[in-house]
Amino acid sequence: MPTKVWSVVLHLFLVVQGSDLRLEERDGGWALSGPAASWFPLVNEYLSYLVDRNYSSKTVRAYGYDLLAFCRWLVAEEQPLGDVTTEVLLRFLRACREAKVPGRPGPNVVLLSGRRMDQYAATTINRRLAAISGLFAFAAMRDPQMPNPVPKGREAHWRVPGERSGMLAHAVRRPKNRSSLRLREPRPLPAALSQSDAAELLASFRTWRDRAIAGLMLYCGLRSAEVLALEVADVDIGGRWLKVLGKGQRERRVPLDADLASVIQVYLLAERPESASGRLFLVAKGPNRGLPLSPAGLRTIFRYHRGITGIVAGHPHALRHTFGTALAEAGVDLAVMQVLLGHAHVDTTARYIHLASAHVKEEFDAARDRIRSQPHQ
Repeated sequence: MPTKVWSVVLHLFLVVQGSDLRLEERDGGWALSGPAASWFPLVNEYLSYLVDRNYSSKTVRAYGYDLLAFCRWLVAEEQPLGDVTTEVLLRFLRACREAKVPGRPGPNVVLLSGRRMDQYAATTINRRLAAISGLFAFAAMRDPQMPNPVPKGREAHWRVPGERSGMLAHAVRRPKNRSSLRLREPRPLPAALSQSDAAELLASFRTWRDRAIAGLMLYCGLRSAEVLALEVADVDIGGRWLKVLGKGQRERRVPLDADLASVIQVYLLAERPESASGRLFLVAKGPNRGLPLSPAGLRTIFRYHRGITGIVAGHPHALRHTFGTALAEAGVDLAVMQVLLGHAHVDTTARYIHLASAHVKEEFDAARDRIRSQPHQ
Protein backbone atom coordinates (compact mmCIF):
# COMPACT_ATOMS: atom_id res chain seq x y z
CA MET A 1 0.00 0.00 0.00
CA PRO A 2 1.43 3.46 -0.93
CA THR A 3 2.73 5.51 2.01
CA LYS A 4 0.26 8.35 1.40
CA VAL A 5 -2.74 6.01 1.31
CA TRP A 6 -1.53 4.21 4.42
CA SER A 7 -1.20 7.57 6.19
CA VAL A 8 -4.79 8.48 5.31
CA VAL A 9 -6.08 5.08 6.49
CA LEU A 10 -4.16 5.39 9.75
CA HIS A 11 -5.52 8.88 10.31
CA LEU A 12 -9.11 7.72 9.76
CA PHE A 13 -8.54 4.80 12.14
CA LEU A 14 -7.27 7.17 14.83
CA VAL A 15 -10.21 9.52 14.33
CA VAL A 16 -12.66 6.64 14.71
CA GLN A 17 -10.92 5.49 17.89
CA GLY A 18 -10.96 9.03 19.20
CA SER A 19 -14.69 9.35 18.58
CA ASP A 20 -15.22 6.13 20.55
CA LEU A 21 -13.38 7.66 23.51
CA ARG A 22 -15.96 8.53 26.17
CA LEU A 23 -16.34 9.40 29.85
CA GLU A 24 -18.23 7.11 32.21
CA GLU A 25 -18.98 7.03 35.91
CA ARG A 26 -16.95 4.41 37.73
CA ASP A 27 -16.62 3.55 41.45
CA GLY A 28 -17.92 6.91 42.62
CA GLY A 29 -15.69 8.82 40.20
CA TRP A 30 -15.23 9.37 36.48
CA ALA A 31 -12.87 7.76 33.99
CA LEU A 32 -12.15 7.59 30.27
CA SER A 33 -13.21 4.44 28.48
CA GLY A 34 -13.12 3.14 24.93
CA PRO A 35 -10.42 1.77 22.59
CA ALA A 36 -8.17 4.82 22.98
CA ALA A 37 -8.51 5.11 26.78
CA SER A 38 -5.32 3.06 27.24
CA TRP A 39 -3.38 5.91 25.62
CA PHE A 40 -4.32 8.28 28.45
CA PRO A 41 -3.83 6.48 31.79
CA LEU A 42 -2.64 9.77 33.31
CA VAL A 43 -6.11 11.29 32.84
CA ASN A 44 -7.84 8.55 34.84
CA GLU A 45 -5.21 8.76 37.56
CA TYR A 46 -5.73 12.52 37.75
CA LEU A 47 -9.53 12.20 37.99
CA SER A 48 -9.11 9.65 40.79
CA TYR A 49 -6.73 12.07 42.52
CA LEU A 50 -9.41 14.80 42.39
CA VAL A 51 -11.89 12.43 44.05
CA ASP A 52 -9.33 11.65 46.76
CA ARG A 53 -8.81 15.39 47.25
CA ASN A 54 -12.52 15.69 48.05
CA TYR A 55 -13.42 17.69 44.94
CA SER A 56 -17.16 17.79 44.32
CA SER A 57 -18.55 15.18 41.94
CA LYS A 58 -19.75 17.96 39.61
CA THR A 59 -16.24 19.43 39.39
CA VAL A 60 -14.68 16.03 38.68
CA ARG A 61 -17.31 15.35 36.02
CA ALA A 62 -16.76 18.76 34.38
CA TYR A 63 -12.98 18.30 34.36
CA GLY A 64 -13.48 14.81 32.96
CA TYR A 65 -15.46 16.09 29.99
CA ASP A 66 -12.94 18.90 29.44
CA LEU A 67 -10.08 16.38 29.33
CA LEU A 68 -12.18 14.09 27.12
CA ALA A 69 -12.45 16.90 24.54
CA PHE A 70 -8.69 17.47 24.79
CA CYS A 71 -7.86 13.77 24.38
CA ARG A 72 -10.19 13.38 21.38
CA TRP A 73 -8.46 16.34 19.76
CA LEU A 74 -5.03 14.81 20.49
CA VAL A 75 -6.11 11.55 18.84
CA ALA A 76 -7.39 13.38 15.76
CA GLU A 77 -4.11 15.32 15.59
CA GLU A 78 -2.05 12.15 16.17
CA GLN A 79 -0.37 13.97 19.07
CA PRO A 80 0.84 11.93 22.10
CA LEU A 81 -0.03 13.37 25.49
CA GLY A 82 3.60 13.23 26.61
CA ASP A 83 4.71 15.44 23.69
CA VAL A 84 2.26 18.29 24.33
CA THR A 85 3.96 21.70 24.21
CA THR A 86 2.73 25.25 24.58
CA GLU A 87 2.41 25.45 20.80
CA VAL A 88 0.15 22.39 20.81
CA LEU A 89 -2.01 23.99 23.51
CA LEU A 90 -2.33 27.15 21.44
CA ARG A 91 -3.57 25.05 18.53
CA PHE A 92 -6.08 23.30 20.79
CA LEU A 93 -7.40 26.58 22.20
CA ARG A 94 -7.75 27.95 18.66
CA ALA A 95 -9.74 24.83 17.73
CA CYS A 96 -11.99 25.43 20.77
CA ARG A 97 -12.61 29.04 19.75
CA GLU A 98 -13.47 28.02 16.18
CA ALA A 99 -15.57 24.98 17.09
CA LYS A 100 -19.32 25.00 16.52
CA VAL A 101 -21.54 23.81 19.38
CA PRO A 102 -24.15 21.34 18.06
CA GLY A 103 -27.79 21.98 18.83
CA ARG A 104 -27.48 25.75 19.13
CA PRO A 105 -28.75 28.49 16.78
CA GLY A 106 -26.52 29.35 13.84
CA PRO A 107 -23.95 32.14 13.54
CA ASN A 108 -26.66 34.70 12.75
CA VAL A 109 -27.71 34.67 16.46
CA VAL A 110 -25.42 36.95 18.46
CA LEU A 111 -25.46 37.75 22.17
CA LEU A 112 -25.32 41.32 23.47
CA SER A 113 -21.64 40.74 24.23
CA GLY A 114 -20.99 40.14 20.52
CA ARG A 115 -20.31 36.40 20.86
CA ARG A 116 -22.06 34.07 18.39
CA MET A 117 -24.38 31.57 20.01
CA ASP A 118 -22.87 28.63 18.12
CA GLN A 119 -19.45 29.10 19.77
CA TYR A 120 -18.08 28.09 23.16
CA ALA A 121 -18.01 30.76 25.85
CA ALA A 122 -14.69 32.03 27.19
CA THR A 123 -15.52 30.50 30.59
CA THR A 124 -15.84 27.04 28.99
CA ILE A 125 -12.51 27.34 27.20
CA ASN A 126 -10.79 28.64 30.35
CA ARG A 127 -12.18 25.73 32.35
CA ARG A 128 -10.74 23.33 29.79
CA LEU A 129 -7.40 25.09 30.19
CA ALA A 130 -7.67 24.79 33.98
CA ALA A 131 -8.35 21.04 33.68
CA ILE A 132 -5.33 20.59 31.38
CA SER A 133 -3.14 22.71 33.65
CA GLY A 134 -4.18 20.61 36.65
CA LEU A 135 -3.44 17.42 34.71
CA PHE A 136 0.13 18.48 33.94
CA ALA A 137 0.64 19.87 37.45
CA PHE A 138 -0.39 16.43 38.75
CA ALA A 139 2.12 14.81 36.38
CA ALA A 140 4.87 17.20 37.54
CA MET A 141 4.06 16.42 41.15
CA ARG A 142 4.85 12.76 40.49
CA ASP A 143 7.83 13.53 38.25
CA PRO A 144 9.41 16.95 39.00
CA GLN A 145 11.51 16.70 35.83
CA MET A 146 8.44 16.70 33.58
CA PRO A 147 7.83 20.17 32.10
CA ASN A 148 4.41 21.79 32.32
CA PRO A 149 3.37 23.12 28.87
CA VAL A 150 0.88 25.58 30.44
CA PRO A 151 2.77 28.85 30.89
CA LYS A 152 2.16 30.82 34.05
CA GLY A 153 1.36 34.51 34.10
CA ARG A 154 3.30 37.19 35.90
CA GLU A 155 4.00 36.69 39.60
CA ALA A 156 1.00 37.91 41.58
CA HIS A 157 1.63 40.74 44.05
CA TRP A 158 -0.25 42.05 47.05
CA ARG A 159 -2.24 45.11 46.12
CA VAL A 160 -1.28 46.92 49.33
CA PRO A 161 1.85 46.20 51.43
CA GLY A 162 -0.21 45.84 54.62
CA GLU A 163 -2.46 43.12 53.21
CA ARG A 164 0.07 40.43 54.09
CA SER A 165 0.01 41.10 57.84
CA GLY A 166 -2.74 43.66 58.48
CA MET A 167 -5.80 43.31 60.67
CA LEU A 168 -7.85 41.74 57.87
CA ALA A 169 -5.03 39.65 56.37
CA HIS A 170 -7.03 36.47 57.09
CA ALA A 171 -9.86 37.73 54.86
CA VAL A 172 -7.77 38.98 51.94
CA ARG A 173 -6.86 36.57 49.20
CA ARG A 174 -3.72 37.09 47.18
CA PRO A 175 -4.43 37.61 43.46
CA LYS A 176 -4.14 34.39 41.51
CA ASN A 177 -1.19 33.80 39.22
CA ARG A 178 -3.29 33.28 36.08
CA SER A 179 -1.94 31.58 32.98
CA SER A 180 -1.21 33.90 30.07
CA LEU A 181 -3.24 31.55 27.83
CA ARG A 182 -6.52 32.40 29.57
CA LEU A 183 -9.16 34.29 27.63
CA ARG A 184 -10.78 37.42 28.99
CA GLU A 185 -14.14 36.63 30.56
CA PRO A 186 -17.14 38.88 31.09
CA ARG A 187 -17.93 39.26 34.79
CA PRO A 188 -21.69 39.76 35.11
CA LEU A 189 -23.12 40.51 38.51
CA PRO A 190 -25.30 37.84 40.18
CA ALA A 191 -28.86 38.16 38.87
CA ALA A 192 -31.42 38.55 41.64
CA LEU A 193 -35.20 38.50 41.38
CA SER A 194 -37.28 41.54 42.21
CA GLN A 195 -39.31 41.39 45.41
CA SER A 196 -42.57 40.96 43.50
CA ASP A 197 -41.17 38.22 41.22
CA ALA A 198 -39.72 36.31 44.17
CA ALA A 199 -43.05 36.50 46.02
CA GLU A 200 -45.02 35.39 42.95
CA LEU A 201 -42.68 32.47 42.26
CA LEU A 202 -42.81 31.33 45.88
CA ALA A 203 -46.62 31.59 45.94
CA SER A 204 -46.88 29.31 42.89
CA PHE A 205 -45.50 26.31 44.80
CA ARG A 206 -48.43 24.23 46.07
CA THR A 207 -46.87 21.36 48.02
CA TRP A 208 -45.22 21.79 51.41
CA ARG A 209 -42.09 20.11 50.08
CA ASP A 210 -41.67 22.53 47.18
CA ARG A 211 -42.41 25.53 49.41
CA ALA A 212 -39.74 24.36 51.83
CA ILE A 213 -37.19 23.87 49.06
CA ALA A 214 -37.78 27.33 47.58
CA GLY A 215 -37.84 28.88 51.06
CA LEU A 216 -34.47 27.41 51.99
CA MET A 217 -32.95 29.09 48.93
CA LEU A 218 -34.75 32.41 49.32
CA TYR A 219 -34.68 32.86 53.10
CA CYS A 220 -31.53 30.90 54.04
CA GLY A 221 -29.41 31.32 50.91
CA LEU A 222 -28.74 27.61 50.34
CA ARG A 223 -27.45 26.26 47.04
CA SER A 224 -29.65 23.70 45.28
CA ALA A 225 -27.08 20.93 45.93
CA GLU A 226 -27.03 21.87 49.62
CA VAL A 227 -30.82 21.68 49.80
CA LEU A 228 -30.89 18.24 48.18
CA ALA A 229 -28.13 16.98 50.50
CA LEU A 230 -29.97 17.95 53.70
CA GLU A 231 -30.76 15.11 56.07
CA VAL A 232 -33.74 15.13 58.42
CA ALA A 233 -31.27 15.20 61.32
CA ASP A 234 -29.67 18.37 59.93
CA VAL A 235 -32.79 20.43 60.65
CA ASP A 236 -33.25 21.67 64.21
CA ILE A 237 -36.79 23.04 64.06
CA GLY A 238 -36.98 23.87 67.77
CA GLY A 239 -33.62 25.65 67.86
CA ARG A 240 -34.14 27.02 64.34
CA TRP A 241 -30.76 25.99 62.95
CA LEU A 242 -29.61 24.12 59.86
CA LYS A 243 -26.43 22.09 59.50
CA VAL A 244 -25.41 22.59 55.88
CA LEU A 245 -22.74 20.66 53.97
CA GLY A 246 -21.37 23.06 51.36
CA LYS A 247 -18.68 23.00 48.70
CA GLY A 248 -15.50 21.14 49.60
CA GLN A 249 -17.43 19.26 52.32
CA ARG A 250 -17.31 22.40 54.49
CA GLU A 251 -19.96 22.40 57.21
CA ARG A 252 -21.68 25.56 58.40
CA ARG A 253 -24.64 26.43 60.62
CA VAL A 254 -27.33 28.63 59.14
CA PRO A 255 -30.22 30.21 61.09
CA LEU A 256 -33.63 28.87 60.08
CA ASP A 257 -36.44 31.32 59.40
CA ALA A 258 -39.34 30.81 61.84
CA ASP A 259 -42.08 30.65 59.18
CA LEU A 260 -39.95 28.34 57.06
CA ALA A 261 -39.41 26.07 60.07
CA SER A 262 -43.19 25.70 60.31
CA VAL A 263 -43.41 24.78 56.62
CA ILE A 264 -40.73 22.10 57.03
CA GLN A 265 -42.50 20.73 60.11
CA VAL A 266 -45.81 20.39 58.26
CA TYR A 267 -44.00 18.69 55.38
CA LEU A 268 -42.39 16.18 57.76
CA LEU A 269 -45.66 15.41 59.55
CA ALA A 270 -48.16 15.41 56.69
CA GLU A 271 -46.46 14.98 53.35
CA ARG A 272 -43.05 13.29 53.48
CA PRO A 273 -43.42 9.62 52.44
CA GLU A 274 -42.07 6.84 54.61
CA SER A 275 -38.60 5.89 53.49
CA ALA A 276 -35.43 4.18 54.63
CA SER A 277 -33.54 7.22 53.37
CA GLY A 278 -32.57 9.91 55.85
CA ARG A 279 -32.70 12.63 53.20
CA LEU A 280 -35.07 15.47 53.97
CA PHE A 281 -36.58 15.92 50.51
CA LEU A 282 -37.92 12.82 48.76
CA VAL A 283 -39.86 12.03 45.60
CA ALA A 284 -43.55 12.23 46.55
CA LYS A 285 -45.16 9.99 43.95
CA GLY A 286 -44.55 7.70 41.01
CA PRO A 287 -42.23 4.69 40.74
CA ASN A 288 -39.43 6.56 42.56
CA ARG A 289 -41.59 7.50 45.54
CA GLY A 290 -39.53 7.57 48.71
CA LEU A 291 -36.19 8.01 46.94
CA PRO A 292 -34.12 11.20 47.42
CA LEU A 293 -35.10 14.05 45.12
CA SER A 294 -32.53 14.33 42.32
CA PRO A 295 -31.05 17.48 40.72
CA ALA A 296 -32.98 16.65 37.52
CA GLY A 297 -36.19 16.43 39.54
CA LEU A 298 -35.51 19.81 41.14
CA ARG A 299 -34.87 21.38 37.74
CA THR A 300 -38.17 19.94 36.48
CA ILE A 301 -40.03 21.52 39.41
CA PHE A 302 -38.60 24.97 38.76
CA ARG A 303 -39.05 24.65 35.00
CA TYR A 304 -42.76 23.98 35.54
CA HIS A 305 -43.22 26.96 37.85
CA ARG A 306 -41.29 29.28 35.54
CA GLY A 307 -43.76 28.26 32.86
CA ILE A 308 -46.92 28.91 34.87
CA THR A 309 -45.69 32.22 36.36
CA GLY A 310 -43.88 33.56 33.31
CA ILE A 311 -40.86 34.48 35.46
CA VAL A 312 -38.11 33.44 33.05
CA ALA A 313 -35.32 34.19 35.55
CA GLY A 314 -36.87 32.03 38.26
CA HIS A 315 -34.02 29.52 38.51
CA PRO A 316 -33.00 27.94 41.86
CA HIS A 317 -29.76 29.91 42.08
CA ALA A 318 -31.62 33.17 41.43
CA LEU A 319 -33.36 32.70 44.79
CA ARG A 320 -29.97 32.40 46.50
CA HIS A 321 -28.79 35.55 44.70
CA THR A 322 -31.94 37.30 45.92
CA PHE A 323 -31.04 36.34 49.49
CA GLY A 324 -27.48 37.66 49.09
CA THR A 325 -28.75 40.89 47.55
CA ALA A 326 -31.19 41.42 50.44
CA LEU A 327 -28.32 41.00 52.93
CA ALA A 328 -26.19 43.54 51.06
CA GLU A 329 -28.99 46.09 50.83
CA ALA A 330 -29.68 45.68 54.55
CA GLY A 331 -26.06 46.56 55.30
CA VAL A 332 -25.16 43.20 56.84
CA ASP A 333 -21.48 42.86 57.72
CA LEU A 334 -19.44 41.29 54.91
CA ALA A 335 -17.95 38.60 57.20
CA VAL A 336 -21.46 37.59 58.33
CA MET A 337 -22.63 37.41 54.72
CA GLN A 338 -19.66 35.18 53.89
CA VAL A 339 -20.59 32.75 56.67
CA LEU A 340 -24.29 32.67 55.74
CA LEU A 341 -23.62 32.12 52.04
CA GLY A 342 -20.84 29.59 52.63
CA HIS A 343 -18.25 31.31 50.45
CA ALA A 344 -14.65 30.16 50.81
CA HIS A 345 -13.31 33.63 49.92
CA VAL A 346 -14.65 37.02 50.94
CA ASP A 347 -14.14 38.48 47.46
CA THR A 348 -16.91 36.18 46.18
CA THR A 349 -19.24 37.63 48.80
CA ALA A 350 -18.16 41.18 47.93
CA ARG A 351 -19.81 40.82 44.52
CA TYR A 352 -23.18 41.21 46.24
CA ILE A 353 -22.18 44.62 47.57
CA HIS A 354 -22.39 45.96 44.01
CA LEU A 355 -25.97 44.70 43.84
CA ALA A 356 -27.18 46.87 46.71
CA SER A 357 -28.82 49.26 44.24
CA ALA A 358 -31.27 50.76 46.73
CA HIS A 359 -28.47 51.62 49.16
CA VAL A 360 -26.24 52.97 46.36
CA LYS A 361 -29.04 55.22 45.07
CA GLU A 362 -29.81 56.43 48.59
CA GLU A 363 -26.19 57.39 49.18
CA PHE A 364 -25.99 58.96 45.72
CA ASP A 365 -29.05 61.12 46.39
CA ALA A 366 -27.64 62.17 49.79
CA ALA A 367 -24.31 63.14 48.21
CA ARG A 368 -26.08 65.09 45.44
CA ASP A 369 -28.16 67.00 48.01
CA ARG A 370 -25.03 67.87 49.99
CA ILE A 371 -23.32 69.17 46.86
CA ARG A 372 -26.33 71.26 45.87
CA SER A 373 -26.70 72.69 49.36
CA GLN A 374 -23.15 74.07 49.35
CA PRO A 375 -23.01 77.82 48.63
CA HIS A 376 -21.54 78.69 45.25
CA GLN A 377 -18.26 80.53 45.37
